[in-house]
Amino acid sequence: MADEALWNTDLAPTGPGQRSWAWYHYTALWIGMIVAVPAWMLAAGLVEQGMSAGQAAFTVLLGNGIVLVPMLLIGHAGARHGIPYAVLVRASFGTAGARLPALARALVACGWYGIQTWIGGEALLTLFGVLVRADLRGAPLPMLGIGSGQLVAFLLFWSLQLFFVRKGLLTIRRLETWTAPAKILVCIALVWWAVEAAGGLGPIFHAPSAFVPGGPKAGQFWAVFWPALTAMIGYWATLALNIPDFTRFARSQRDQLIGQSLGLPPMMGLIALASVITTSATVVIYGEAIWDPVALSGRFEGPLVLLGLIVISVDTISCNIAANLVSASYDFSSLWPARISYRTGGIITAAIAILMMPWKLLASTGGYIFVWLAGYSALLGPIAGILIADYWLIRRTRLQVDDLYRADGAYAYRRGWNPAALIAFAAGVLPNLPGFLATAAPGAFAAGPAWMAIYTWAWFVGLAVALLVYLALMRLSPRVAARAA
Repeated sequence: MADEALWNTDLAPTGPGQRSWAWYHYTALWIGMIVAVPAWMLAAGLVEQGMSAGQAAFTVLLGNGIVLVPMLLIGHAGARHGIPYAVLVRASFGTAGARLPALARALVACGWYGIQTWIGGEALLTLFGVLVRADLRGAPLPMLGIGSGQLVAFLLFWSLQLFFVRKGLLTIRRLETWTAPAKILVCIALVWWAVEAAGGLGPIFHAPSAFVPGGPKAGQFWAVFWPALTAMIGYWATLALNIPDFTRFARSQRDQLIGQSLGLPPMMGLIALASVITTSATVVIYGEAIWDPVALSGRFEGPLVLLGLIVISVDTISCNIAANLVSASYDFSSLWPARISYRTGGIITAAIAILMMPWKLLASTGGYIFVWLAGYSALLGPIAGILIADYWLIRRTRLQVDDLYRADGAYAYRRGWNPAALIAFAAGVLPNLPGFLATAAPGAFAAGPAWMAIYTWAWFVGLAVALLVYLALMRLSPRVAARAA
């Protein structure tokens, strides 16, 4: 019998009637999450950092091809057993220890929820500013560093999204399915405008990168490429963990496999191409690289401004709810299932997002890509490694699902904590810590070249170290592993 401290209706395994998601639902889901401002800013930010259009697009495409592998491996558990991420991690971390990776993933989701909300608020503010022909940002507020108008717009957009918190996953699926085609058409139209305004593709793709001999960053390409690749992987490292939250509704493994394979790498490659074409075109048109599509929309005139900012707002809501709110809601619910429902978890997510002051994370492309994205990839990579090792190599995809909801079941380990998972997690995080601190606060921390090189590969290092350490420790305790299998 399930324990109240580990079970509620939102966390329970999905039944046959709930498994209705076909492959095209997953493809639409990915289109909805990808065609959004933060994804656009990935490739655009690389152009702003000095890459050519081709280099930036290739970096984004390669990173997303790599992250698809753990996405499919971890998503298998959701489709087979009908359980969300917050329940799946109980198999490896223990019924009590699972709160640690659930909380880590939830806090990252809160950060992303805040970033998306800030972008949506900026879109609203730009729209109203164009309509009234005035700068509505207002004077900077003490401690916050943003204008009063910006704060009001942020809170307004934050409030709009609470509607979807109350409606649940069905509304999210419908929103993504119906808006996906419109998003693709808008991207095509934006690229068309950029090419026309820049005088064709020639000026865009023939522009050299800043890393060529004689360029302002000559010889520095690989120093930017490797951490950028890690950041690209880190962008979807969040979904690689909590993808069971969605695959638990799949009609079959085939549906989630095909849907994700068609939705993630191809669409991410297309949005990267559209982003770099448009951003590179702004260099030709305006004399500077404009990596923020909200700022670019503010340069338009007439109906294009209204259309562009409405689309950005809808994109932001659909992406934010699907990519960030769902996972955090389940994760917070798993911390106290008897008191925190999916909807309550969503409200907690929205509240924490305000406190994280997301505008500071977007203050620069360097901070966005190399601190935020690469930083949390160092945290989430080890969790992915432990999940893959446990589910595929230790248990061979077999789980005692009922025991995932029992404190005295097979996954109790030592008072609900699995020491092997905790040690493996620490082992995966620690090598990246010096490099992260030196990158995030260079004035306060310093790290040698070796530590910085490790941080360059943060996600890979964390995943590999945690996977190997967990596998070794569990095989040294065959009785523990056998009992939980």
